[in-house]
Amino acid sequence: MGRYDGFEEFFAAQRLSLSRTALLLTGDRRAAEDLLQEALTRTAERWPRVTAQGDPTAYIKQIMLNDVRSAWRRRRRGSEHSVALVPDDAADVDFTTRVDASAHLLPALRQLAPRQRAVLYLRFYEDRSEAETARLLGCSTGTVKSQTHDALAKLRSVAPELAPNWRESEVNE
Repeated sequence: MGRYDGFEEFFAAQRLSLSRTALLLTGDRRAAEDLLQEALTRTAERWPRVTAQGDPTAYIKQIMLNDVRSAWRRRRRGSEHSVALVPDDAADVDFTTRVDASAHLLPALRQLAPRQRAVLYLRFYEDRSEAETARLLGCSTGTVKSQTHDALAKLRSVAPELAPNWRESEVNE
C-alpha cells in the first residue's frame, strides 16, 4: 500500500466541488487555483493521517478557509495592495464556468469583501449555522449576522438580476 493510495481517485471525484469552494472563497479564478493547489499539496503530504481521521474533503476545505483568513490578516497589516481594476477573466473558459447560479454571480461576488464572501459561502453554500460560521471564522455570531446582512444588501444593489423577486421585507427578517 503506497503513501498516496486513493488520493488521485479522491481528487478526481471532488475536483469540481473543491474548485467551486475555492472560487467562492476567493472570488478570483487564479487565486482559487492557487488556493486549491496549496490545500491539495498540504493534504497529499499528510494523506495517510487525513484519511485515517475521516473526511478529506472537510480537511481540505478547512485548509482553504484558514489560508483565506490568513490572507485577510496579512492584507490588514498592509503587506498587500489593492488594485483599482480587477482583470476581466470572463474570456477564459475553464472550471469556473460551472458555477451554476448565473453569469452575474461571480462578478457580484468579486465586489464583496473577502470576509463577506466567506460568510455567504459558509452560511448558504455549506448550509452552516451562524454559530458554526462564527467558530470557523473566529468571530462572533453578531459579526456573522452583520456580514451576512451587508453582503446580501451589496449583492442586491450590484446584481438585482440574481433574485428579482426578493422583497425587502423577506431579506430583512
